[in-house]
Amino acid sequence: MNATPVVRAPLGRVVVAVDHKASFCYLPLTIAERLGYFAAEGLDVSVRDFSEPGQALQAVLAGAAQVVSGPYSHTIGLQLRGQQLRSFVLQGRTPQLVLGVSQQTMGGFRHLRDLRGRRVAVTSLGSASHRIARLLLGRAGLAPQDVNFQVFAGPAATAAAFRAGQVDALCYHDPLVTQLEQSGELRVVADTRTMRGNAEVFGGPLPAGSLCASSEFVGENPRQCQAMASALVHALKWLQTAGPSDLNKTVPESYFQGDRGLYLAAFSRARESWVPDGLMPENGPQTVARLLAQSGDAQQLQRVDLARTFTNEFARVAKARFRA
Repeated sequence: MNATPVVRAPLGRVVVAVDHKASFCYLPLTIAERLGYFAAEGLDVSVRDFSEPGQALQAVLAGAAQVVSGPYSHTIGLQLRGQQLRSFVLQGRTPQLVLGVSQQTMGGFRHLRDLRGRRVAVTSLGSASHRIARLLLGRAGLAPQDVNFQVFAGPAATAAAFRAGQVDALCYHDPLVTQLEQSGELRVVADTRTMRGNAEVFGGPLPAGSLCASSEFVGENPRQCQAMASALVHALKWLQTAGPSDLNKTVPESYFQGDRGLYLAAFSRARESWVPDGLMPENGPQTVARLLAQSGDAQQLQRVDLARTFTNEFARVAKARFRA
């Protein structure tokens, strides 16, 4: 009996690192992987999933991975440290984060000023969750020290603390937010899952999840970058029209966390947050820079050359090919 021939990827192997792959913001990466879009482009992509924030970026900086699926803001922060990371295809145009208050402990809530002296849960200190909470509270006249930011070990622990009255508000992502909304325990104050809500917070699109690599890798491996961008744009187009049955067949069972209905409800709210064509939106980098500047890095950020933090070269080709 003849052995099955080994099909080799002509463009070789690329390792992609990601923190918490099951997050909605990185769903396009999972779709491209599960539907074989990377392989169809001639690329053998190995996705390494990390559980702690920042580990995926460290893997790229240490040379253990060539590409990181992570926040576009990484590119700006690293340039300040003398390192060049470039986004070459965008996954999300909103951060998909929601600021909400507890109906249990903040039943009389009327304004964000009411959170003075209260406890606010965020995903981690220094994260987008933390920065956006500080931005919104700052607009209400509250300084960072006016609230008590708290971090818990993941969504389940955060939900438990919220329900026990240990925190009064949270700035978090789905599916936790939708779960607390459906149970009537959370009142949404600011919502960046939708384009309208995101514009109310930031004034326009805020580039979020993206595939990034060092400027050297992007410059020396254009075929691999094009293949990855094409696979992601293909996945982004698929997500624009995917229905519940499509998700049920494609998304890993573990992503549902035992509640398919909740996952699908959260997906429907987040659908428009994914960019349809992989392109960096006009003025998007400036919007991210302004957000980072409000965290205290304003003078340093003036030195950043935003044009060197991204390229639309590969996404444009993919957009034309897939009519995304």
